[in-house]
Amino acid sequence: MTLSRVGVVGAGQMGCGIAQIAAVAGFDVLLTDIDGAIVADGLATIAASLDRQIRGGAVDAADRDAILGRVSTSTRLSDHSDAGLVIESAVESFEIKAEIFRQLDDFCPAATILASNTSSISITRLGAAGRRPQRVVGMHFMNPVQVMRLVEVVRGLDTAAATVDAVCDVARRMGKVPVTCADHPGFVSNRLLMPMINEAVFAVAEQVATPEAVDEIMSLGMNHPMGPLALADLIGLDNCLAVMRALHAELGDPKYRPCPLLVRMVDAGRLGRKTGRGFFAYPED
Repeated sequence: MTLSRVGVVGAGQMGCGIAQIAAVAGFDVLLTDIDGAIVADGLATIAASLDRQIRGGAVDAADRDAILGRVSTSTRLSDHSDAGLVIESAVESFEIKAEIFRQLDDFCPAATILASNTSSISITRLGAAGRRPQRVVGMHFMNPVQVMRLVEVVRGLDTAAATVDAVCDVARRMGKVPVTCADHPGFVSNRLLMPMINEAVFAVAEQVATPEAVDEIMSLGMNHPMGPLALADLIGLDNCLAVMRALHAELGDPKYRPCPLLVRMVDAGRLGRKTGRGFFAYPED
C-alpha cells in the first residue's frame, strides 16, 4: 500500500473529476459506485472530459490511452484495500458518508487515509464514525475539478498533522493548491460563498432584479468570472440548499436561513444544469 494508488468512491460529476486529475497526475485510480452502469457512465464521462482537455491543449493526446488505463472501476468498496488514500465523493448525507467510512475502516489497512470531498459535513463527526479519526481528513475539491486549482483541506479535531501533510502533497501532485482550515460549519469556502448565493436568490425573490441582472452586476461590478446564480446552477441548487440548511442548523444564526424561493425551486426539481433548468435554462445539457 502506497500513495501511488488512490481510490475514489462515487462516480458522479465530482468523483469523476477527481479520478481524472489523479490519473493525469500518474496515480493508479480505482473508481467505485453502487451500480455497474453508474461507473461505466463515469468512465465515459472521464474519457469525454479528457478529450476536451486534449483539444484545449491541457493534456497531450499521446498520453490519452495511458491515462485512461490508470483508471479501473468496481462496485465493491472492498476493492479499495490496497489504496493509500480513498477519497469519498458520495451524496451530501452524513448517514451515507459515515456508512461508507465504516465499511472502508473494515476493508482498508490502518495506514490508509480516508478523505471526504464533503462541502459542509463535519470531518470530526465522520472521523468519530470509524476507528481511525487521526487518518480522516476533508479534501474539498472545487467544481469543475479539472479547472479549479483549490483543494480546501479540512482538519478534524483528531486529524493527525501527518495526515494533513500527506493529502496536501497528493493535492500538489494533482496540480492543485491545498489550503488548510479547521473543521467548522461550511469550512471557509461555503461559509462565505453560500450566503452570497442565498442573498442573490433573495434579490430575485423580492424582485430587486432579474437573475440576468443580478449576475451581470456581480460579474461586471465585482469582477466575478461567473454570477452567483449561474454558479448556483452549476453547483446544483439542491447542494446549495443542503449547505445553507447545515449552516443554519449548526450555527443557529438567522442570517443563514435559506431563501424560500431556493426551497421551492428544489422542491420543483429545478436544480440547475444537471436538470436542464434552474435560474437559467440549459437545453443542451
